[in-house]
Amino acid sequence: MLCVLATIDVAEGRRDEFLNVFRQLVPKVLAEEGCLEYGPMIDLETSLPAQPPARANTVVIVEKWASIDALETHLMAPHMLDYRKAVKDLVRGMSLQILAPA
Repeated sequence: MLCVLATIDVAEGRRDEFLNVFRQLVPKVLAEEGCLEYGPMIDLETSLPAQPPARANTVVIVEKWASIDALETHLMAPHMLDYRKAVKDLVRGMSLQILAPA
């Protein structure tokens, strides 16, 4: 099992628009073989001193996959290619963090 944190920087003021598009993708990804968890998260503002300020234009996708093969297949799935086209004007940057259990 592996965990992926996909951090997506969205154009200023367009996070809700991005999330509307992204939420349509979620059921398709959850139906993929090897997908254990997949969903968008946004920063929660708290008073915890260790937490940096909330990022108003960032979405973090929390994913769990059965294997790296399942993740690689997911990245090339037709619905992922369609999603990338749909959000190309909304996304300013993206990074992946792929984690294994310790």
